[in-house]
Amino acid sequence: MQTNPTPPPYTSLVAIGDSFTEGMSDLLPDGSYRGWADVLAARMAASAPGFRYANLAVRGKLIGQIVDEQVDAAAAMNADVVTLVGGLNDTLRPNCDMGRVRGLLTEAVERLAPSCGRLVLMRSPGRQGPVLERFRPRMEELFATVDELAAKHGALVVDLYGAPALADPRLWDVDRLHLTADGHRRVAEAVWQTLGYPPEDTEWRVPMPATAPPAWLDRRVADVRFARQYLLPWIGRRLTGRSSGDGLPAKRPQLLPYETPEGREAYEGRA
Repeated sequence: MQTNPTPPPYTSLVAIGDSFTEGMSDLLPDGSYRGWADVLAARMAASAPGFRYANLAVRGKLIGQIVDEQVDAAAAMNADVVTLVGGLNDTLRPNCDMGRVRGLLTEAVERLAPSCGRLVLMRSPGRQGPVLERFRPRMEELFATVDELAAKHGALVVDLYGAPALADPRLWDVDRLHLTADGHRRVAEAVWQTLGYPPEDTEWRVPMPATAPPAWLDRRVADVRFARQYLLPWIGRRLTGRSSGDGLPAKRPQLLPYETPEGREAYEGRA
């Protein structure tokens, strides 16, 4: 008789980072974002009574801001699992100092690893296209540092960069920077399995079925819309030193119970 594997004894999760961990663009009906970390927390809570969850991520944050604003708060929570994804926003800046990025990521890991039961790092996904090709060397330098730090400090690494499915433009929102709801679901599954839970989707890495490419005119219309609504504002923020996350609070700043839908509604102020 086959028995179900016993879930790992994790009773708390703290997620830190930028828009990827905040959950953009997995939009809920009320206008808030869900994202892979929320999906993961809900799954973990279902098998762990009294499960607690905090998400300190804020969109637009650079690795230095994550270190200054999130790392100490996360370390103080002494959670069973801490996820750290950061540095990718830095690699997209024209004058990125990769030596500084590597140093700050190292500082973050060294402060987090002793304070939690399990530290999870990631090789972030990359969307197919010219942007990825332009910044690929920086991204791969960042991911090499992730691998080195994980080996040194006993952290887990979730390799999203090496998953063909997550490079598919259809799993990315119209802003070309953030995953769709299905993309976030696949990331949650990847982290879930890396933590040792039994798979719920054994094919999260499998690419979507091929479809006919959009017509030339449709592609040009999409390019113009992207440039007007997303690219030009993004360039404007870079030139003026602003960020999309300026003034925004952490998504879930306290490590509080996240057990049931009713409990989550109370946490989010909707009960």
